[in-house]
Amino acid sequence: MYEFPVDIFTEPADVDADTLRNLGPLRRMAGIWEGAKGLEAHPTLDGMQRESFSERIELQPIDPQTNGPQLLYGLHYAIRAVRPGAPETFHHQTGYWLWEPATGTVIQTVTVPRAQIAMAAGRARADAVRFELKADRGSLTYGICATPFLEYAFRTDSYRIAIAFNPDGTWSYEQDLVLLVRGWPEPFHHTGSNTLAKVADPTPNPLARR
Repeated sequence: MYEFPVDIFTEPADVDADTLRNLGPLRRMAGIWEGAKGLEAHPTLDGMQRESFSERIELQPIDPQTNGPQLLYGLHYAIRAVRPGAPETFHHQTGYWLWEPATGTVIQTVTVPRAQIAMAAGRARADAVRFELKADRGSLTYGICATPFLEYAFRTDSYRIAIAFNPDGTWSYEQDLVLLVRGWPEPFHHTGSNTLAKVADPTPNPLARR
């Protein structure tokens, strides 16, 4: 268990402004990525449906962030996913991937325009080639929050995402949202996976550019 300091106001001195140099395991995710072999399982009126998708993910470094003595380095990200032959975005997501060097904690914030948010976390080494994050409904720290309708009809009880860095320079994810769909007797696993290849390098964060 991490012990919090008595002094909650004093910020760390001599913070390195170069986020790309201090992202720990997230360093390999920085940049712009595309993947055309996504696979998703989601609930429909007739039951489960599996569909393929393509997506583009932009992950750009932000300036170092402090909460008093707590220091975080991170990437702002935006995801757009489309179905084959359909130009409209079926999934849009934005948020931050954050790395806390002092505790070896990776954090992902998730915001989707269906009016739902989540914050997931997990521990990892700075040189990790695989790590996993989790959020649970009802948690006051790493939890999930949604509108009354989603709580009524498609309640998300947990969110898990596993990241793996591949030898060829790509990276892959597998995610699982456990949903309680109204009228269904069993929890539903809304899953998604894809492998992303880099199409552009990241842009250094503003402080590092100076």
